[in-house]
Amino acid sequence: MGGFSRRMSEGELVDSLVRRAAASQGGVFSGDNPADYNALDPIRLWVIQLVIIIATTQILALIFGRIRQPRVIAEIIGGVLLGPTVMGRIPNFKDSIFPDAAMPLLNLTATIGLILFLFLVGLEIDTRLMKRKIKAATAVSIAGVLIPFGIGAALGVALYREFVAPSVDFGHFVLFVAVAVVIPAFPVLCRILTEIKLLDTTIGVVVLSAGIGDNVVGWVLLALSVALVNASTGLVALYVLLTNVGYVILLLFPVKWCYLWLCRRTGSLEQGSPTALMMTVTLLIVFFSAFFTDIIGVHAIFGGFLAGLIVPHENGFAISLVERIEALVMIIFLPLYFTLSGLRTNLVLLDDGITWGYTILICVSAFCATFFASGAAALGSGFNWRESGAVGALMSCKGLVELIVLNVGLEAGILDTRIFSMFVVHAIVLTFVTTPLTLLFYPSKYHVHTGGAIAKYAPIRTDPEARGVHPSLHERDFKTHFAVVLDKVEQLPGAMTMAQLLNPVSSSGADARDPRSVFASSRSLSSFKRQIPSTPTMIIEALRLIELTTRTSAILESTESDSLLQNDSVLSVFRTFGQLNNLPFSATLSVVPHDEFAAAILRHVSESATEMLILPWLRGTGMTSNAEYVGGTRNPFDGIFQKSTAVVHDSVVYSEFIRHVFLGCPSDVALFVDRRSNLNVGTRTRHLFLPFFGGPDDRLALSFLVQLCLNPDVTATVVRVVKTDTILNLTSNADEERKTGNEVSDDHSSPHDTVVAADTVYSNLQDTVTRLASDTADNIAWHRYTRKSASYMPSTAVLSALSRMTFVTKKTLDPLHRVVDMVKEEVAQLGRNVIVVTGRSRRVSTLSHTEELERIVAEKDSSIGSSVAKTVGDVGAALVADGTAASLLVVQSAAPTN
Repeated sequence: MGGFSRRMSEGELVDSLVRRAAASQGGVFSGDNPADYNALDPIRLWVIQLVIIIATTQILALIFGRIRQPRVIAEIIGGVLLGPTVMGRIPNFKDSIFPDAAMPLLNLTATIGLILFLFLVGLEIDTRLMKRKIKAATAVSIAGVLIPFGIGAALGVALYREFVAPSVDFGHFVLFVAVAVVIPAFPVLCRILTEIKLLDTTIGVVVLSAGIGDNVVGWVLLALSVALVNASTGLVALYVLLTNVGYVILLLFPVKWCYLWLCRRTGSLEQGSPTALMMTVTLLIVFFSAFFTDIIGVHAIFGGFLAGLIVPHENGFAISLVERIEALVMIIFLPLYFTLSGLRTNLVLLDDGITWGYTILICVSAFCATFFASGAAALGSGFNWRESGAVGALMSCKGLVELIVLNVGLEAGILDTRIFSMFVVHAIVLTFVTTPLTLLFYPSKYHVHTGGAIAKYAPIRTDPEARGVHPSLHERDFKTHFAVVLDKVEQLPGAMTMAQLLNPVSSSGADARDPRSVFASSRSLSSFKRQIPSTPTMIIEALRLIELTTRTSAILESTESDSLLQNDSVLSVFRTFGQLNNLPFSATLSVVPHDEFAAAILRHVSESATEMLILPWLRGTGMTSNAEYVGGTRNPFDGIFQKSTAVVHDSVVYSEFIRHVFLGCPSDVALFVDRRSNLNVGTRTRHLFLPFFGGPDDRLALSFLVQLCLNPDVTATVVRVVKTDTILNLTSNADEERKTGNEVSDDHSSPHDTVVAADTVYSNLQDTVTRLASDTADNIAWHRYTRKSASYMPSTAVLSALSRMTFVTKKTLDPLHRVVDMVKEEVAQLGRNVIVVTGRSRRVSTLSHTEELERIVAEKDSSIGSSVAKTVGDVGAALVADGTAASLLVVQSAAPTN
């Protein structure tokens, strides 16, 4: 103490402490440099490092994402760029940004992230996957381990003799090199399969199953290698291995049983989401496991990996657990680890031909060993040469896991910086070539999809043809098999509304009627029933779409679609709604990339023989006021497609998806935009309004509207709109207007229902014969509902429906203006429970409304673009431009088959 007094007086000490406190409190205003490392306050420099690392990774990820490379490529190369190879050559860069004194903190946070990441890797390993194509997967897995292990050992011998000092144990070095060559990059493999859309194919199932086996074997070999390296004697190594085996048994059986019991006890497994207590217990198990494996002489990452194996996959519990962790790990912690690897990589050391020659030898030998071994095993298992080549290319993928192995070897002193850098190049090259080689061998046109990412109930055929019965043309007009697309919970109100409209059972409990029998005449009704003794009932199938991304949780969802089918909240709500309303219900769940939604829908429609596809527009949480519908620059769909405070989908982008479905769908399509947010509570009645211009889409709209009116709670008004400047005035007063129930007059006389009553023009066949045929079909469709004759005598059910329908003919110079005005009148009388039913009329056009639509847009000072009319047709676009507060049901008939 006396010595200390001699070096510094009491006044000097106090002055020093005051100055330090003042500088600390003043920060940069006191001249403090935030980039200077301070052991007492290391957060500043750590944040600077974090920002630089994440920014570099994100920029490179955007660049490499353009060429369909996995994110790990950007992370590895970003680490190399920030290391001594590139940025480290800038004077004072390393000492300023990555000083040696700051590396322990960076290493600590990176290790925490790595432990959590290996926990996620363990979660991804689902042994249930291995049961799919088990013979082929086993053959590929064994071949992908044995032959590469031998080649890797041979490489280790050559590298040891050329580059390694004699002080390094020969056996340990060879074992590490062999493990680095053998172990696959299972997490990267999952993401590559997702990116190139192979996750739900036969190839994807085999590769994932084989990758699970190889991954487990690789980690066992790595644990053995680390144990041998860290043990001072053979006896100590034996103790380490036995302790590790005992811990694995303890973790996978008693601990797993207790964990599962606690999940059930807390209700986490039942609700499919971990409670706060379960999250706490899980994280404690992860870090304790890492701690234990580290103190017994194995690396801490093994503890994280083993902890992931005990988490149950039932009821989506693992998916929910991953969703709470993965973003922080993938965005923050994992790039830190890659940067640490990059700081240890110095490609400048690869400075002669021998070094580069061995680097190329490592890449070629490791690739060929895995590619030919796995490809030959796949070929022997019955796959063709394209599929076998894809399996070989995918199994040769390295990347992240190999980098972990290399870092373990570097920290253990088995590898030096030169050999470490050579294998980093090997990992980058093999990961980089995986995607293009797979696409070269196995383009998308050869993909064979399995049930891996699609789980559904057994298909239910409701069409009479499936039962050997062939109904007449009239019975075909009503649909019995509907598919409703659901990819967000916001679509449920629209889907439920359509399901309720389709249900011919009223709120008072009227009996359901078979829609196929409604056109049987009174004379032939009994004979028709004799033809079809037991007519099939209507079924509504919910097609649930879940976006498949490269996130771990999304990949887990794709492998657990069977469980999701039963526990998905959206399907559960819709299923309960169907049960309460006595609606036959079926469900299909597909986990696909977002840009594949349209293709998945079209594939489902084709495979399930769906008669009509229903697309509820994605509904927002709020409602824009009518003032927002006109004036100003806005999203062109906000006026009718709900605008919310929290936008889930950009409506313009969503409209492109809708148009893709319209373009390629082989069945009839109905787009429903539900805008009944202000509907009076307790109101069950619906009023439908159909402006009938003619053409196949309008004819479909007319027949579908009659089917909806089978529900006693539904009324309808059908207006046949005739543009006077294109109609020949060959009218008769006797045929002026037709209405069910009573007569309605108008200011204009009505035309004859002749073949020239409407100008329906086929866009691809604008000849007189086609136009006359379409006009005739329009008149027949109109006659069958507005006139009673022996040939069109409806059944009792349809008579009841027609009694609630009003049919009117209107002649006008401005049909769109007239339609908008009539809809406004209906809304003024009935409120928001008015649904406008209209044909899309884009594939086969009727009257051209382009000029009149432009006038309406100009009159309302609306800023809608051409995309609105392309999506909902001219009539729907006019209602959007006007801001009419009515729901919209746009239908398009199936394209005629050649």
